Amino acid sequence: MTALLQAILNGIMAGALLAIPAVGLTAMFSVLRYPNFCVGPLATVGAFTAWVLNVHYGVGVLPAVVVAFAVSAVTGVAIEQLALARLRPSGALTVAIGSIAAMIVLENLVRFFFGNDLRSFDTPLVRDWFFWGLRVGPQQLQTAVIAVVIMSALFAFFLFSRYGKAMRAVADNPDLSRIYRIDPTRIAIAVVALGSGLAGIGGVLLGLDSAIEPMTGSRLLLPIFAAAVLGGLGSIPGALFGALLIGLGEELSLLAIPPTYRSAIGFVVILLVLSIRPQGLFGERR
Repeated sequence: MTALLQAILNGIMAGALLAIPAVGLTAMFSVLRYPNFCVGPLATVGAFTAWVLNVHYGVGVLPAVVVAFAVSAVTGVAIEQLALARLRPSGALTVAIGSIAAMIVLENLVRFFFGNDLRSFDTPLVRDWFFWGLRVGPQQLQTAVIAVVIMSALFAFFLFSRYGKAMRAVADNPDLSRIYRIDPTRIAIAVVALGSGLAGIGGVLLGLDSAIEPMTGSRLLLPIFAAAVLGGLGSIPGALFGALLIGLGEELSLLAIPPTYRSAIGFVVILLVLSIRPQGLFGERR
């Protein structure tokens, strides 16, 4: 029973971290209508940005997260405007393939500048906390709290801010939004910046929880995409719920299968969702 409760606790915390880049992916899909696979390497860019600031310049975690958001946002907008936007007339599939090409280029640029070694953040070593037979790491709890705060601020932004309402309007009906003097092109750029920045933050928080290397984002891409598909591509609450389910599923699977096969959970989820309910748990048929 203790092992089961520990797996559930770890799964909730892992899902909270996974939810941030998953929301970024689904937010971009809701407006642009194609899956941007660059969220993986953008998470790596954010993680390495924060690592450089933290290790080489002694910057704290929270300021490093803010800078990582900005750098990832600028990088994502640059990729969108310089490469992917030119492919939109050819259809969503072409743009999605183009994002895979951009993903490979960006990933190898990170590898060129930083090498392939594992790197960790300069955070103090603190003993794990134990209660009721369960183990929780202070750093793990800190990153989970940061993730919850960011998600709460993000939902408030979408519900109450002018730009958040404009993004929801463009996602629902871009032609109708023009009647209300909302420019879908400008909103699309803002959504790409937001989604890319969220991917960068996700990379930082996941790096704080373990370590980073140039392939970190690529390894995260499958569970991020699985969470977005499970919740329903285009549904932000669905991405949050899907991320929690993926985090729980991966941790609970370790009770029955070796850790080597943990990544298979994402493939199984995508296969089942696309076979049984293609629109996802919170998505709507179009």
